[in-house]
Amino acid sequence: VQLQACGGGLVQAGGSLRLSCAASGRTASTYVMGWFRQAPGKEREFVAANRWTDGSTYYADSVKGRFTISRENAKNMVYLQMNSLKPEDTAVYYCAGDGSLTVRTTPTAYRYWGQGTLVTVSS
Repeated sequence: VQLQACGGGLVQAGGSLRLSCAASGRTASTYVMGWFRQAPGKEREFVAANRWTDGSTYYADSVKGRFTISRENAKNMVYLQMNSLKPEDTAVYYCAGDGSLTVRTTPTAYRYWGQGTLVTVSS
């Protein structure tokens, strides 16, 4: 499975961005798709995940109510709609895929990774 993320950019605080992740290859085995982010000097952290078998979604507390993950299976696309962005949301955002049916929030649990897209939120 190959993943490619895009959609990052520079936005002012309070603004919105939508990240996209295109998946190719044996995508049917990626039951869970997630977004992670890594800020400079910090560890990679979980942002959101979606399990396509039942449509369930999971969010980090820091983004709950502001970010929405969605998946378009027919197009092998996963999106992260980010609203009310804050400077602390600044990071490189990665999409990731996991073949397990269990939604996990640790980066090491995900087998497939995209290259990352930079989101910068100015104050």
